[in-house]
Amino acid sequence: MPLLRISSRLLLAVLGILLAIVAAAAGWGWWMMRGSLPQLDGARALAGLGAPVKIERDALGVPTVTGVTRLDVARATGFLHAQDRYFQMDLLRRRGAGELSELFGAAAVEFDKSARLHGFRRLAEKVLAQATPAERGMLQAYTQGVNAGLAALRQIPWEYLVLRTPPQPWREEDSVLCIYALWFDLQDYKGAFELNRDALRRSAGTAALDFLAPRGNSWDAALDGSTFAPAPLPPLRFKAPEESGSAALPPTEPDSKRVVGSNAFAVDGAHTATGAALLAGDMHLDLRVPNTWYRTVLQWRDDAGPHRVAGVTLPGIPFTVAGSNGHVAWSFTDAYVDTTDVVLVETEAIAQHYYRTPEGWKEIAERPEEIRVKNGKPVTYLARWTDWGPIIGGPVDGRYFALRWSAHDPAATNLHFLEMETTTTAAAAVELAHRAGFANENMLIADDAGHIAWTVLGKLPVRTGFDGRLPVSWAYGDRHWAGWVKPEDTPTIANPPDGILWSGNNRAVGGEAYAKLGDSGYDDGPRARQIRDDLLALIRTGKKAVPADLLAIQLDDRALYLARWQNFFLETLDDAALAQKPARTEIRDALRQWNGHASIDSVAYRLVRAFRLHVADRALAPFSDGARENYAQFSYRSFMYEDALWQLVHEQPARLLNPAHQTWRSLLLAAADDVLADVEQTGLSAAHFTWGARNTLSMQHPFGSFLPGPLARLLAMPAQPLPGDSDMPRVQSPTFGQSERFVVSPGHEAEGIFHMPGGQSGHPMSPYYRAGHAAWAKGEATPLLPGPTQHTLVLQP
Repeated sequence: MPLLRISSRLLLAVLGILLAIVAAAAGWGWWMMRGSLPQLDGARALAGLGAPVKIERDALGVPTVTGVTRLDVARATGFLHAQDRYFQMDLLRRRGAGELSELFGAAAVEFDKSARLHGFRRLAEKVLAQATPAERGMLQAYTQGVNAGLAALRQIPWEYLVLRTPPQPWREEDSVLCIYALWFDLQDYKGAFELNRDALRRSAGTAALDFLAPRGNSWDAALDGSTFAPAPLPPLRFKAPEESGSAALPPTEPDSKRVVGSNAFAVDGAHTATGAALLAGDMHLDLRVPNTWYRTVLQWRDDAGPHRVAGVTLPGIPFTVAGSNGHVAWSFTDAYVDTTDVVLVETEAIAQHYYRTPEGWKEIAERPEEIRVKNGKPVTYLARWTDWGPIIGGPVDGRYFALRWSAHDPAATNLHFLEMETTTTAAAAVELAHRAGFANENMLIADDAGHIAWTVLGKLPVRTGFDGRLPVSWAYGDRHWAGWVKPEDTPTIANPPDGILWSGNNRAVGGEAYAKLGDSGYDDGPRARQIRDDLLALIRTGKKAVPADLLAIQLDDRALYLARWQNFFLETLDDAALAQKPARTEIRDALRQWNGHASIDSVAYRLVRAFRLHVADRALAPFSDGARENYAQFSYRSFMYEDALWQLVHEQPARLLNPAHQTWRSLLLAAADDVLADVEQTGLSAAHFTWGARNTLSMQHPFGSFLPGPLARLLAMPAQPLPGDSDMPRVQSPTFGQSERFVVSPGHEAEGIFHMPGGQSGHPMSPYYRAGHAAWAKGEATPLLPGPTQHTLVLQP
């Protein structure tokens, strides 16, 4: 017994020591984490300032930055970005440069290779060299502010403690690399859309390409009212069932195509309560923690008077990306104009080291890149380049594929958009858009005089000898790019008679304007049409529009695109279908509860959506099978295939039936059974197969992929079911959607509306890590301008 008592005391002592060690470790971790929280109050010296700068934060952590000059404000903005979001900035520049392996090790090497192929760090230095003195001065001030903000933290940002890697200083060219990261996010840097089209043409012919990948469709909502005639059924006959290699598809609830895009729309002053034009913008991006955007209000004075710009900045870049400057408001949607071409590179037959050009044979250039890898040896990557761009594929039949992309030309990227903050009219904003170098975007503009405009931001290539729709050889000089579209020739629509403009990544124009812009995968059009029709309905009421009216359009989750598919699904599940398989009865019962919305409690919406996608996979499988023999990554979902699918399932031509099915009815019932299998795989009854159960927000921190589940959840935003989907104004998926929503009349910012997912801070111990997120999730109207000041920091020279 004495020995037992001694052992018990010893055990308790050891446990006490272990608990003390755990508590000490937790305390040390807590102290280290808190060391990277930003300074909110007091005063701090910031070298290079010409005068003090005041930073006032409201209850959401939104800063109002007030300085004497724009340079001082830029320096203070850099300080803020570094204190609140340095890790995010670092990831963005490393994405542009292909340097993520230095942080994440071997797991990121292949990703880095895809970026190194384009050589953007080399290009960023050229862009920097061609910047104007004013632009260079702004970038220098911002960069110095960033490094000062990073150094002012008591501890390095917490993410680097986790990675056990020190942060590297910011350089001026890193801000240009952040712009190049946007080129990657917003454009087809792999040539996939063109290779998709070419694969279909090679396997099924031009008629099949025109049918399945048309230039427009019945859902078009072009600003100029233009349309394209529908293509007829292609003259194909698929193999008989006994000869076919097409197999029945495994039933799994499919995803719709992911459209990287946005909504933006405007109402002119004749139809608003203020007499100033009214603009709404919600840019659609991957939803991550922290959010893409960092809200600011920037204030300064110059010879033109006082300036105030309210909107969103991108940490890593010194200017306001979207917002209002009191005279002009602006926002963007991805333009999907064609700025890439896949070039067929003709090589000599033996070693294939030389390729044909109009000037004769040239050697393929080799550009070695060293990728530094954390905890590993450097990896050498060899990028191979032609005069037209890097080689992205091949050889096939003695030809490589090279990518001609406007981003590879340093003239296509510049910092001119800084001028947007002081532009005073819609006309001047249009002129600036045509000079600015950026990943091409639809730009929607509204000014305080009531004017509105749409145009395309950035430079557009002029094609000679071809239309850019399919890969061609440039070896003989008859096909090439001949510079850029002149600014005055860039398509623009200003002050239309009906007083509204809209964009939802749809085709905006036809005719000669369409030929200038090209097509790299416009959205089908139902989302843009719904926005247009909502705006027209608002105007026709005679009511003068206010911000809440446009927010209501941004939150419109009506499923107009799928309404006819709900009827079609019910027609398919007739009494005979239910008699054949009684389990289908619960599906039909749920379909009859259709409420016409992608609401979180809707079972019918989820069922109809899945049915359409399963029908598409089965009906279009023969097109896909052949195309994948030419291009393994082929996907019809990048095409405007809706009209083709609808025509097939209603005309039901026997020669175009998927040979895996005996009849079109059997194909449709197989798709219905795919939906039934989707329900069964979830373990839910049909009554609980709601859209919200699938469309639950999964907004994760980058560390969420490797941290234990409980820690990953602590860093994430709440896993909350959300309404909306891809083919309606309220675009929403678990990991993608409206990265902000704002509505504003320039000059009336106090009446404006803004909210965004996530919070201002990238630090989980900050009160601003999630502040404001709930309003975005609920769609609540919260003010564009910051509220009462809660913290004040003065930066002093």
